[in-house]
Amino acid sequence: MARLTEYDERQAAGRLRVAITAFRWAVHAGITPRPDASEWKWSRTAVEAMDRDAIAAGSPGEPLSGRQAADRIAEALGTPNVPGEPPAVTAFVVRRFMAAGMLTELSANPDGSLVHPSQVAEVCTRPDLAELVAGASPLGPDQAAARLGVRRSDWDHMVRLKWIAPAEWREVQFGTSRAGAVDVPMYRVADVDALPAAHTEVDWPALRAVGKGRRSPLAAVAE
Repeated sequence: MARLTEYDERQAAGRLRVAITAFRWAVHAGITPRPDASEWKWSRTAVEAMDRDAIAAGSPGEPLSGRQAADRIAEALGTPNVPGEPPAVTAFVVRRFMAAGMLTELSANPDGSLVHPSQVAEVCTRPDLAELVAGASPLGPDQAAARLGVRRSDWDHMVRLKWIAPAEWREVQFGTSRAGAVDVPMYRVADVDALPAAHTEVDWPALRAVGKGRRSPLAAVAE
């Protein structure tokens, strides 16, 4: 079998016989170099030069799941997540912190996140943590419309106009059958709150005063 000339992160971790979480952390921490063959791949020369022992020594040990990280952040805020009750901090917030570069995704599994405990601990000491969590919290379409004080139909036009995009999609199940599951777009509170300032061309008081059954003023706005 021909030897690889380029390696993605999973192939490089396999070649070095280290966990993907350890390899990803090593890249983040500068223990290993950034990809040199492309945006996502390393050359064979670069992989062969990597220090396996240094990567293993820098391993995060037992990483935290997104849910565990959310629990620690909630505890830091003094509002611990309680089983059986709506969480004060969700894994959605943790993923937004990843997107903002405050946490590093260590998992190669698209269905679950893993983060370094020390990074979570550092985030928990931030003086603006409560503000960051509030801005990164999720809203569904109906919640977003209610937060802006507009009708759902008006909100749908904002989405059509690409004024805002979902941060992610969440599967919501109705009943006990998977056949009743639908994907619902979820938006960041901060993105929703930013809309009035970003679109001063809109008469927001007038938009909020439009009565039920009336055509949305945004319906005539072209993309």
